[in-house]
Amino acid sequence: DRFGAAELVSSGATTLQGRIPVNPSGGLKAKGHPPGATGVAQCVELVEQLRGEAANQIDRARVALAHNIGGPTAVSAVTLLSTDSG
Repeated sequence: DRFGAAELVSSGATTLQGRIPVNPSGGLKAKGHPPGATGVAQCVELVEQLRGEAANQIDRARVALAHNIGGPTAVSAVTLLSTDSG
């Protein structure tokens, strides 16, 4: 729901064990926010999650999404990966 983020966070839905885990690696700031490499770092996390090899692994991860905005919001990228082959 729109404006429902506070409720999701309060309910625990965005924790590692929650229904919609967010930033299991701590996010880009936790990686030092390296300019130019942030998108690569996000994609590495997605692939590791889907392979079951991530440091903070989400159980049964099947779909992973990364969103990145660069510069003064001049560039935006969304990466969506899935273990589904169909």
